[in-house]
Amino acid sequence: MKPTVREYTNDERLMEDVKRLKDEGIDNKDIYILSHDDDRTDRIAKNVNANTIGLSEQDIKNVISNLFSKQGDELRTKLQEIGFSEQEAEEYEEDLDEGKVLLIVTNPAKAETLL
Repeated sequence: MKPTVREYTNDERLMEDVKRLKDEGIDNKDIYILSHDDDRTDRIAKNVNANTIGLSEQDIKNVISNLFSKQGDELRTKLQEIGFSEQEAEEYEEDLDEGKVLLIVTNPAKAETLL
């Protein structure tokens, strides 16, 4: 099943929504943060105790490939690894280019009614 995603331009609003998701019973392991800026991604994820799309979510072949990829290619690969189609990954990566941050929930059955 495809993850639920919501785009943000306001980090505080995103963090409020993550807290609400957790309060409603969404597990930390199902909540991911992704932005074009690794430092921003890590900072937000750390502040709300959420995940980033890392080694455990990716195929080892893609991890190695990402070492030599441009940032956009790496982000599209990460999005595909977590469950989005190539076309969806391209569209979300364009949003990331515009400075947006993605909140991705891999338990869409619970999250869709909350986001």
